[in-house]
Amino acid sequence: MRLTRKKDQVDVAKKPALGLNRRQFLQSAGLATGGIAAASMLGAGMMRKAEAKEVPFDAPTETVRTICSHCSVGCGVYAEVQNGVWTGQEPAFDHPFNAGGHCAKGAALREHGHGEKRLKYPMKLEGGKWKKISWDQAIEEVGSKALAIREESGPDSVFFMGSAKFSNEQAYLYRKLAAMWGTNNVDHSARICHSTTVAGVANTWGYGAQTNSFNDIRNSKAMMFIGSNPCEAHPVAMQHILAGKERGAKIIVVDPRFSRTAAKSDEYAHIRPGTDIPFIYGLLWHIFENKWEDQTFIDQRVYGMERIREEAANWHPAEVELVTGVSGEQMKRIAKLLAETKPGTVVWCMGGTQHHIGNANTRAYCILQLALGNMGVSGGGTNIFRGHDNVQGATDFGLLFDTLPGYYGLKTGSWKHWCNVWDIDYEWVKGRFDPEEHLGQVPMNSTGIPCSRWQDGVLEDKSKIAQRDNIRMSFFWGQSVNTETRGRVVREALNKMDTVVVVDPFPTMAGVMHNRTDGVYLLPACTQFETYGSVSASNRSLQWRSRVIEPLFESKPDHEIMYKLAKKWGIEQEMFKHIKVNGDEPLIEDLTREFNKGMWTIGYTGQSPERLKMHQENWGTFDIKSLEAPGGPAKGETYGLPWPCWGTPEMKHPGSQILYRTGREVKNGGGNFRARYGVEHDGTNILAEGSYSKGSEIEDGYPEFTADMLKQLGWWDDLTAEEMKHAEGKNWKTDISGGIQRVAIKHGCIPYGNAKARCIVWNFPDDIPLHREPLYTPRRDLVAKYPTYDDRMVARLPTLYRTIQEQDFAKDFPIALTTGRIVEYEGGGEETRSNPWLAELQQEMYIEINPADAADRALQNGDEVWVHGPEGAKIKVQAMVTPRVIAGECFMPYHFAGVFEGESLAKNYPEGTVPYVIGEAANTVMTYGYDVVTQMQETKATLCQITKA
Repeated sequence: MRLTRKKDQVDVAKKPALGLNRRQFLQSAGLATGGIAAASMLGAGMMRKAEAKEVPFDAPTETVRTICSHCSVGCGVYAEVQNGVWTGQEPAFDHPFNAGGHCAKGAALREHGHGEKRLKYPMKLEGGKWKKISWDQAIEEVGSKALAIREESGPDSVFFMGSAKFSNEQAYLYRKLAAMWGTNNVDHSARICHSTTVAGVANTWGYGAQTNSFNDIRNSKAMMFIGSNPCEAHPVAMQHILAGKERGAKIIVVDPRFSRTAAKSDEYAHIRPGTDIPFIYGLLWHIFENKWEDQTFIDQRVYGMERIREEAANWHPAEVELVTGVSGEQMKRIAKLLAETKPGTVVWCMGGTQHHIGNANTRAYCILQLALGNMGVSGGGTNIFRGHDNVQGATDFGLLFDTLPGYYGLKTGSWKHWCNVWDIDYEWVKGRFDPEEHLGQVPMNSTGIPCSRWQDGVLEDKSKIAQRDNIRMSFFWGQSVNTETRGRVVREALNKMDTVVVVDPFPTMAGVMHNRTDGVYLLPACTQFETYGSVSASNRSLQWRSRVIEPLFESKPDHEIMYKLAKKWGIEQEMFKHIKVNGDEPLIEDLTREFNKGMWTIGYTGQSPERLKMHQENWGTFDIKSLEAPGGPAKGETYGLPWPCWGTPEMKHPGSQILYRTGREVKNGGGNFRARYGVEHDGTNILAEGSYSKGSEIEDGYPEFTADMLKQLGWWDDLTAEEMKHAEGKNWKTDISGGIQRVAIKHGCIPYGNAKARCIVWNFPDDIPLHREPLYTPRRDLVAKYPTYDDRMVARLPTLYRTIQEQDFAKDFPIALTTGRIVEYEGGGEETRSNPWLAELQQEMYIEINPADAADRALQNGDEVWVHGPEGAKIKVQAMVTPRVIAGECFMPYHFAGVFEGESLAKNYPEGTVPYVIGEAANTVMTYGYDVVTQMQETKATLCQITKA
């Protein structure tokens, strides 16, 4: 069900470009499929770049292979180009991921090649008016303002918000730009979608990424989706899921809301928002009680399961039902189904991650799979669906406040490794950072401020922040601010900063949500279809995305804008020392080769530009189930060379389709759990016992490979003389020759060692997953038993926990509120709501409310309502009365913006750039709450009140 506009709604008449509303258009045009999309046929100019009259009828058509720029399934697209104009597109029927499938967003990609709502040239806000400026003026002014702030307040007072829309090469370059500017205040949207996954999963078995693939789900016998709704969030993934279902697989959906995915399930379990951990322990209670666990797998490959048994014993069926709402009978059915139907996979998305205990949620999901022995096998694993086309790659390349590219930390050794890769002096880089210690933290070696809390970096008393001064300037590069919670605080921070810089194809809310009259710059970046490079899908495969058309209007590729800033700041010589620059545009292939030289930790070293282009050109030769090429130029390789793709490109490693698979040789994509934490804990062995990858010459657990280890094993002489020179004194992560990796693999071993997965994470606040009630909980009766943390410092900022939870908001705000995706839009929505074909499909921001709650408030379907948050904010939306949510709970999509607490912001946009659809941002009323490890915002469990407008 989708809501339509009320005829008399005020903002509809004010929406630009249409000139008439949907009903008027249908009446005048006599079309049944009219509205916003069809308005483009009226000569309103929305698609001028692709009007047939500009292209000769017989103009030759060039077909370009490209990749969808929306979710991370990585669908292939054939773009048809005539005389430089993108005139048509087809889904790639021979692509191994989508096999001709498209969702609504993918089918509307061509609109990005016209871009009527795009920023067309650099602009600045001056005297309350938008003024067109040149690129030279924009870079001069923006660069000078940054340098002035650096001189007065230090490099940490400039914040670098990055993007999951960058290519891999651009994400890598942006992190390098921040490093050479001298700050770790750099981040992107993974902070607020899957940072808790990365932290929780990596600290369980080694890598924080999807272990199998969308395609491999076809081989599952049981699939459990918890906080995941692929029908709307990853529609093309559903073709693989439903293929598995057609072959007999059982589908379990665990969610507070009866979603479209739940409609496909064999078991739907409704859980109260924020009770994932009790649900998982409830399953484990039955598994352990009935001895359904895989004890051999646990003995060989898992550390600390006894602690989990002890905690699970506390979660007997009655307690689980009390906390989650799921009956003991259903819990037992689901546990038995998972235990007796193998292999099985667990899939989660932001329903599980966006909590202040999100890292513990993701660890709990992993522990369930470890207990069942569902890891390292086809059809098993944890399939963690990512929501932006390159959020996986941007994360891998260190576009984060706490790592360098490749998840190298911020310690001196990591910085020296990357300085070695960059061939520059470590002391020069060190000198770029603020050298002073602040609240016990040295900026170069301490986590920065996360993008979930940049607003607190602006507004918090600077004496309480672990850096010299507040954030005074920010680049919002490809990510907007309606993605952050606490909208009133975000607006206040935008107002207070010296300068706001938006670099994006669209103005975004960062450019219009404030009350400023000056100090805002809009720099038009082009879309990914106007540039080229690699992009990493959720399954870890890299795909080469070709340029479809040249940059529209005066937009420029992101990496070219970065070069211009580096040149203004006087760091271009060091930053581009081994990267060719053509005019002002760095060569993408050189960026690929440079990260190939440094990304040893996760195996981004074997995917040269040449190998990736060859896969792109031959994607039809890969099998849709195994993703392997049975023949052709890539014979034996896995599509996209999913990381880890070990060693140098010359080694020809095929990539790793399934992580931790001991049934294959490492040289063919096999592996085991990673040894990241030493060889023992509290005197107990934590290396694998009697389990190892096929063909390994070490038939037991072993630590990470180092130069000394090669010598001890007698394998040192397997290195070439050149490799010995680089490998001496190094380990598998810092040897830039790749020799240590090559020799380890030659002997059947994996470079990162062979350890047990750990259920106990001793470096986290909670060493095992523990349930803690949401900060804004409706269940005051459970707070004393399952309290949150004490207030503490996290990521340079004081962070509240107990202070908030001790306040009783439930009396005045009795409805639990959660948020999520809808199929028509993506992310903050600026791009998709500016697409007429998508805007036609969903024109109103809304809230789903149960019929009982609606009746109590005298509400009917379609009524305008106020949603009130416990922190004082309110938004005006339409009510969708539906039993998809139970009484006492409600749901909102988060893709909308352009209206703030009832006030249209259309007047704040530059002329011609207002999206076709605007609406209130859900995050305006979403509340305080941040994961204790990663600072993930808690958007899936808060409170609200709903009243008639």
